[in-house]
Amino acid sequence: MYNLHNSRQLITAFRTKPFQGAEPEEARFLFIGLDANYAEDIERSAIFPQLLEYLEDGPAFWVKYGVHHPFLLPQYGGAGRKYHKTFAEIGFLPEDAEKVSFFELLHVPTEGSENPLTKNDLDAAHLSRLNRAILHGRAEFVFISSKVGHLMKASKCFPWIPAKPVDEDGPLKIWLRTGSKTVYWHYHFSVYGAYEQQKKEQITAIAALRRR
Repeated sequence: MYNLHNSRQLITAFRTKPFQGAEPEEARFLFIGLDANYAEDIERSAIFPQLLEYLEDGPAFWVKYGVHHPFLLPQYGGAGRKYHKTFAEIGFLPEDAEKVSFFELLHVPTEGSENPLTKNDLDAAHLSRLNRAILHGRAEFVFISSKVGHLMKASKCFPWIPAKPVDEDGPLKIWLRTGSKTVYWHYHFSVYGAYEQQKKEQITAIAALRRR
């Protein structure tokens, strides 16, 4: 069970656009996560107005501020910054803003550090949109971490996802390859320690895909 965020403004923003960045059906790069998690007191943060601006129009925010997410603004130093700093190492630029989308399995924002999701927490219509975006959208490169992939499989809404990704001896394993579309397995961008070197190799591999 998850902890629904207390901010009505955040909930409304996600009801309007249950994704972040570019439209998932139109993006070239699609990154799938578990949930959009925010500090309980995010409304009191100096960047809250910019966060709402970002959720309303992610690409416009990126072009305006020069960073892909408000957690990278200098006045913010809270939870979530590490993930987005690592993501920024891929090298996406404001000119890529319309090509990058983030789509979480959970359709609402959460708060708190413990949000263990189960298939019963997920919304069928939201997952159906994600499935269509992956299989029939413009995305050439889709990225799904292990934990996300296992929950997708458990939901029964993604019959194409295998029990395990295929290892092709590269830093990124493969969940699915069809036509010009590849769905990759990768480490979560917040991992550290024993997985740090492998994560860095995967970031380098994603950066190479960006330059194609």
